[in-house]
Amino acid sequence: MSAVPPRHPPSTRTAVLLAVLAAVTAALGTAVLVRADAGLTVRQITVDGVPMTEVRAGPPNPDVRRPGVVIAHGFAGSARLMRPIADTVARRGAVALVFDFAGHGANPARLGTGMSPPTLAADLDIAVGHLRSQPDVDPTQIMLVGHSMGAGAVTRYAAGHPEIARTVAISLPEAGELPPGRPTDLLLIVGGAEFPGFRRAADDAARRGATVGRRPAVVVPGVEHISVLFAPRTHEEIARWLPSVDGDAPPRPFARLAGAGLLVVAFAVGLVPLAALLLGRRAAVTLAPARLPAVTLSPAHSAGRRTAGGSASALRVPVLFGLAVLASGLAAAVAAILPTNRLPLAVGGYVSGFLLVTGILTVGGQRWLPAATRVPEIADEPVGSRTPIRITGAVLALTAYAILAVALPIHLGLTSALPVGARWWLLPLVMGACLLFLLGVELVAVGRTWRRLLVVAVTVVVLSTSAVVGLAPGFVLLVVPLFAVLLGWHVLWAAVLRRYASPRWLPAVVGAALLGWPIATTLPLT
Repeated sequence: MSAVPPRHPPSTRTAVLLAVLAAVTAALGTAVLVRADAGLTVRQITVDGVPMTEVRAGPPNPDVRRPGVVIAHGFAGSARLMRPIADTVARRGAVALVFDFAGHGANPARLGTGMSPPTLAADLDIAVGHLRSQPDVDPTQIMLVGHSMGAGAVTRYAAGHPEIARTVAISLPEAGELPPGRPTDLLLIVGGAEFPGFRRAADDAARRGATVGRRPAVVVPGVEHISVLFAPRTHEEIARWLPSVDGDAPPRPFARLAGAGLLVVAFAVGLVPLAALLLGRRAAVTLAPARLPAVTLSPAHSAGRRTAGGSASALRVPVLFGLAVLASGLAAAVAAILPTNRLPLAVGGYVSGFLLVTGILTVGGQRWLPAATRVPEIADEPVGSRTPIRITGAVLALTAYAILAVALPIHLGLTSALPVGARWWLLPLVMGACLLFLLGVELVAVGRTWRRLLVVAVTVVVLSTSAVVGLAPGFVLLVVPLFAVLLGWHVLWAAVLRRYASPRWLPAVVGAALLGWPIATTLPLT
């Protein structure tokens, strides 16, 4: 067996420089997020159990009536995801209201099955009624904006409430329930890179006459189902569709995303100085194979051993790849019938079962491989002065740091990432499944970054394929990009922690927090 390459942790000077870089980047990200609220008055309230956020340009003025815009998010979204649109219409002179449907964001109620149209209609009615009652809102100029699931909800609502002045449907999932010619004054927006079904739904709604006297669906080029919400063209179209306009402020749809992105960079870089502080500066270590008694071999025997060793080494990569494919492939099929599907977490139940079974099969498969092709094990390096108390403190601090690193940027710049209701007891279950999966990854990787990347890549491909063939919920395809980013983030952090000679299980613990927290806090409660 060849010696394992030495690990060279970053020098103390490098760690200090990275700490300064992380602090500066975090300060810049915070400044960008603060600037995103400049000139806006924001009020958060809860009405009949529905969390809402009012957004205005300046303080409320009862002497001036403005148009009111109710903005409804899509499946697995939240009011926070729709804040950039709220900011745009508020700066154009309207009063914007974003809210969380049942099972989403800060709303602890359950959505129910099949996206529960009656529940959506009830929550939307509460939001419309509240906005219409505001003293600075013109009740005759109420506009509805919805995305995906929310687009279906607002078009159905507007079709039955002719007093709604205008409606915007972004990525309408289907139009079969809309009566001919209703709702009137409907603007349809769809991303050019979305699944074909969304384009067909927009065309169907246009053919039904809902846009009589108006143009057909606006296709925003180069964006898919989520990025269409942040496209400047989308914001301009919505702003022009307002019943009346009082302002020409340009939209800034990327302001919150940019601030959150800077925070992600700060947290990612900040792990290096934090690991140096908690785990200690480690000397470079080379783990050589154990010494064996000197034995004189004939040239033929020596050549035979080299050939056998080279064959085993050559077999390890395809065997490792095969193990990853087999484990994740079986997990994709088994997860569809596991009890985790009964968890009140849409999509997340399947993903948790998938990760759980993949982890079990990966750990077991590594143990059952033939000795010649099994990945050689590496013992944990001696911890030296690291006492159990210090190790425990490091684990707790790094896990808390991982939660903060993923939850804070998502919550401030993308969507709600704080646990409410049933999410509190779902968190440990989801994170436990992620932990077992990542332990399997570490066992196969044996400290090698490329092996982690191999297993992670296979997992992402198989999970995507399972959604395409119908084993997994179709919505999995929309969350796979974020899932892949989080796994890639884990691979980078695992490489850093192992360079500081962390215990083999520590990267899995930290990664479970990094991966499990968004799954448990952002997917809908059903």
